[in-house]
Amino acid sequence: MGKQEGFVLRALEERDVRFVRLWFTDVLGYLKSVAIAPAELEGAFSEGIGFDGSAIEGFARVYEADMLAKPDPSTFQILPWRGGGDGPATARMFCDIEMPDGSPSYADPRFVLKRNLSKAADKGFTFYTHPEIEFYLFKDVPEPGVEPVPVDRSGFFDHTAQSYGSDFRREAITMLEAMGISVEFSHHEGGPGQQEIDLRYADALSTADNIMTFRTVVREVALNQGIWATFMPKPFTTHPGSGMHTHVSLFEGDRNAFFQAGAEYQLSKTGRQFLAGILRHAGEITAITNQWVNSYKRLIGGGEAPSYICWGHNNRSAMVRVPMYKPNKGQSARIELRTIDSATNPYLAFAVILAAGMKGIEEDYELPREAEDDVWSLTERERRALGIDPLPMNLRDAIAIAENSELLAETLGEHVFDFFLRNKRAEWEEYRGQVSAFERDRMLPVL
Repeated sequence: MGKQEGFVLRALEERDVRFVRLWFTDVLGYLKSVAIAPAELEGAFSEGIGFDGSAIEGFARVYEADMLAKPDPSTFQILPWRGGGDGPATARMFCDIEMPDGSPSYADPRFVLKRNLSKAADKGFTFYTHPEIEFYLFKDVPEPGVEPVPVDRSGFFDHTAQSYGSDFRREAITMLEAMGISVEFSHHEGGPGQQEIDLRYADALSTADNIMTFRTVVREVALNQGIWATFMPKPFTTHPGSGMHTHVSLFEGDRNAFFQAGAEYQLSKTGRQFLAGILRHAGEITAITNQWVNSYKRLIGGGEAPSYICWGHNNRSAMVRVPMYKPNKGQSARIELRTIDSATNPYLAFAVILAAGMKGIEEDYELPREAEDDVWSLTERERRALGIDPLPMNLRDAIAIAENSELLAETLGEHVFDFFLRNKRAEWEEYRGQVSAFERDRMLPVL
């Protein structure tokens, strides 16, 4: 037994842990959980916990149902909302999913990311990510057919005395930091009841685990305060959507591979190639980074949500932004991807972003010219003249592009690629058959 496993087993006794929750996600990014008694954990480390994979979305067919959840001891944390202090505690660990013979499951999103991180590591790179996560808070549990009521009417960066938002953010951040998840910034966002909390940068696997934990913490804190939290990309027609702008960089050992002193915007050739890879494959990966029918309501809504495939320096209408360089901080060189929304599966999203960027490095893609103007203010003719193509306008268009993507099939693996697209096709077909409130409100009075 390794040191980490031994540390966890000792911690169970010292912290009076009565339940251990084993966490993993299905292909769509829904969090799954199974609780075991501490006495079972040593066996779980060595042999895993068996479960029926056919019952999990995208995991297995009925005739190959047996799977194992093997806890990763490096992710052990006490859940601050489940006891602790003077009483019995509950802990959690993320799991890697394995087949009965001990091989990694082809359907495990965490393994998809680990496999792609390993390929980058073989070329000497470590992938770091830093997400800015937006979400809305509502006064009550949403009811079908009733527009939800935000907890406040505040706007961007507003400081309001005795506000739900500030109290909520304070409690949520306290819980996150109690679980070892560092928070960099937090503030009220542009929509009423909309919040943003930014996690400190970390390697992509840790960040993906942290995002899954973050969503759970936010929902738990909201329920504890009698309100409701949602990561739905666009809950209101007239208010901003919730994105997850993500800063990314590659490191070679302790050196930031995106930094080059004296280069334009201090962005190295490696950084430019990585950025070019994301742009060239942007349409292909959009079905992953924006996987819901509602995601495209955000992307076509304007504001700070991009609709076109381009990059710019401090251009917040661009899909990818190269942030302003901070003198004497070469380690902070990075690019910011602005398409991703808060409801994505972070394991798959980071995997496809990394794969697209690495393709740019491996095949020496040339970075197209920078978009210097507000892309939204340009005419379609001007955009075409600049070589700026649109992102997919809806989930159907995104699926059609993804279906023909060799990059996506290779990155996700055949099983995840096939299941994901089948599920998204079904979602689109169900969605397009629905009669909306817009149609009723517009047509019933006159037709």
